[in-house]
Amino acid sequence: MKTKLFDKHGKEIGTTELIDRIFKCDINKALLWENVNALLKNKRKGFASAKSKNEIRGGGAKPYRQKGIGWARHGTIRSPLWKGGGVVFGPKPRDYSVNLPKKKKVKALLSSLSAKAQENKIVLIDNLDLESPKTKNLVGVLKSIKLNGIKTLIGVEKINTNLKLAGRNIPYIKLKRTEDINCLDVLSADHILITKKGLEKLEKRCITKK
Repeated sequence: MKTKLFDKHGKEIGTTELIDRIFKCDINKALLWENVNALLKNKRKGFASAKSKNEIRGGGAKPYRQKGIGWARHGTIRSPLWKGGGVVFGPKPRDYSVNLPKKKKVKALLSSLSAKAQENKIVLIDNLDLESPKTKNLVGVLKSIKLNGIKTLIGVEKINTNLKLAGRNIPYIKLKRTEDINCLDVLSADHILITKKGLEKLEKRCITKK
């Protein structure tokens, strides 16, 4: 499988071959679901907490006498039946994270990359070395390769200062090193823009861990 290689000015400067072992794999939907589910769980913050009956302050004294007034019997205002009382089976801080084997993560990444390759949604660029940390410079590059305004995952070998500062104000792009990309990043983007060196790093990562 071959794809076109562009420079920063949107000019086609050649073609690059995409390795079949990475970009032409069988798409395992069940494995993709398992990995995406795990990644979303790992993002979840389990900070929700509600006080139980024994954690409520006050209520040490019986609110009113036991008999003689016709009201229901109560021993404390901490009871869940009272407004401001404890919560029965309420949430407590917990860890939602899930660990998956490395091989599963890599196979899910290969499935997602293969899906994007089948849709011709992978674009290669020679490099993204910007002269200055200006947003308009990076937007100009995206315009030249017709990705302006499109939700794009940009994979590079290394994120330098200029690229980091230029990309932080662009809401429709996500900038990551190719060695850190996961299947959720790939599936969440409409297009994948990868630099030549970033592609080499990605191939090395996937083939060694497959």
